[in-house]
Amino acid sequence: MTPGDSVSWSGHSPMDYEKPEALNPQIFPQGGHQSPQPDGEATLHGFEEPTPPEGKREFRGESLWRVLDERHINMIAFSGTIGNGLFLGSGRSLASAGPGGAVVCYILMGTVISSVISCLGEMTALMPVNAPVMEFPRRFVSRGVGFAVGWVYWFAYAVLAGEQLVAVSNAIKFRYDDGITSLNWEVGQKVDNAVWISVFLILVILFNMFPVRVFGELEYIFGCFKLMFITLLIMMMFFLSIVQPRGEAYYHEPLGTRYWNSPYSFFNLVYNAKDENLHIKHSIEGSVGTLLGVWTTFTSVMFSYIGMDIVAATAAESRALSDVESMKMAARKINLRIITLYSLAVLTASFVVPMDHPFINGHSTSVGARSVFIIAVVEAGMPKVAHFFNAVFVFSAFTCGINSMYIATRVLHTLALRGQTGPEFITRRLRQCRSGVPVRAVLVTGAIMMVAYMGRDGSVGARLDELANNCTVSCLVVYASICATYLYFFRTLEDAKMYGNTSESQAASYDRDNPLYPYKSHGQWLKACYGLVACIILILFNGVGAFIEPFNIRKFVAAYISIPVFLLLILCYNLRKHGLRFSDWWTDKSGDLSQTVQASSYKRKGRLEFPDNGVTRDNWATFVHWVWVWMK
Repeated sequence: MTPGDSVSWSGHSPMDYEKPEALNPQIFPQGGHQSPQPDGEATLHGFEEPTPPEGKREFRGESLWRVLDERHINMIAFSGTIGNGLFLGSGRSLASAGPGGAVVCYILMGTVISSVISCLGEMTALMPVNAPVMEFPRRFVSRGVGFAVGWVYWFAYAVLAGEQLVAVSNAIKFRYDDGITSLNWEVGQKVDNAVWISVFLILVILFNMFPVRVFGELEYIFGCFKLMFITLLIMMMFFLSIVQPRGEAYYHEPLGTRYWNSPYSFFNLVYNAKDENLHIKHSIEGSVGTLLGVWTTFTSVMFSYIGMDIVAATAAESRALSDVESMKMAARKINLRIITLYSLAVLTASFVVPMDHPFINGHSTSVGARSVFIIAVVEAGMPKVAHFFNAVFVFSAFTCGINSMYIATRVLHTLALRGQTGPEFITRRLRQCRSGVPVRAVLVTGAIMMVAYMGRDGSVGARLDELANNCTVSCLVVYASICATYLYFFRTLEDAKMYGNTSESQAASYDRDNPLYPYKSHGQWLKACYGLVACIILILFNGVGAFIEPFNIRKFVAAYISIPVFLLLILCYNLRKHGLRFSDWWTDKSGDLSQTVQASSYKRKGRLEFPDNGVTRDNWATFVHWVWVWMK
């Protein structure tokens, strides 16, 4: 074996009903294919499993098809993140925190989610297993935590998919009327929300029935369109703030930084407490008001970033993960793209829409009308562009619903492979796939998505905000678990360096200082601590707005219901598996470093290393290739 070879490992661990021995991390070479077994440890398909020709794959079975390339993975994650969290929710952030506060919130929450994705990316690059979000907590924290993470993760994305249907139905009922400009989508206004939710629910289910190769190509197209749109959106907002306005505009000179200067400010100095109908009950001024405005913005901003973890969730259907560079590049690309584009979009929008605009402060005539981007083009004298923007927002919410359902169905399918979905007659059916698609998991997830019908009534955007908040907290619980898992994983690697008995050529499987280690982010254990503490603080205090008079029971439940559910899942799992033997509840982790891989070359993808000195043809070719690697 040479240092350039990729290595696959797997080990055997006791089943859940056995009491595991307290052993140091074991690393045993073993090749071949592994089949899923109920609740076992080394139960996932090996990533080096040969992909059969398309015509020879099993039409029916329990296996997903590994057909997605790196470009599909990148754009599925990108498309699944870009949605109404930014397009419709950035206005609320601007109103609550002020222009500077909103930008700061997006950057700070970007660092939190980046820390989480880096933790997940490093573990998945080293061990490209199926369902890494639930698999790694099983291995390095406890199986009860892995079980709870799996179910919370599935429920969060199923509800998120339903929330996107509510966003679609609300965006279709577009009406903009500020007394000067009147825009209206009559079809949306005349049809009940329940009809639109039903239509798009069926469409989302149908899209998820497509073979994953077709699904991947469609998502690649969707992602490319969204990337181009948000880039043009940022440029348009910037130019609207500096160019001479049109004759039909609401203002007569370039705006520049007018909405950052006096009488406006960097932060919003007033926090408005609102009731269920978004009517202002009382205001809190000064530093306390500023703190409350920024803090309540954190949760809504974090919702905008949900979906970035999809980059690792596609492992079961990716044929690119045997190339360890794919996960490293995918994790870094999604961090750079999303955080940069989001921050720039909010920054440029804050130049053209003031934080005290009535439409972003609860007085909009529709959900679409509270978008800062629609407000910007209407007041710039381009109302026809507002129709196009709202159509794109409908499309974005719809495609995010498709992606959210995709992730939820794959998580449910993996839970079924683990034997963790209840009675055998249910589990057996949830495992079944047709053309590599877990059809019954799609249908069950579609049934849960009918929670969207709860959002058909209520004040403009109120139910949408409650569903978004619940999804955010559920994902924060998962993200905190990922960061905690990484810290256990990091300690396991350190122990493996002390007790491991492998050859020097295999050391890159667990030595982070080895140049062939797949993906190393400097100071990653500090990032994991930062992500863990930040997520826990956000979980505990995300519902502070519900306690400000008048107390809002709906907001309180949406903000905190995920916490007892997560703890109850852990409790029920351990009681069923270990009874009242409390000493066994946290000792059933295996610390299993199986299925690890190494980089195949000392030359790593994404690094710009010129072959020659000076300006040469080879150097230009190297530069163009480097740009393409980061752009695709």
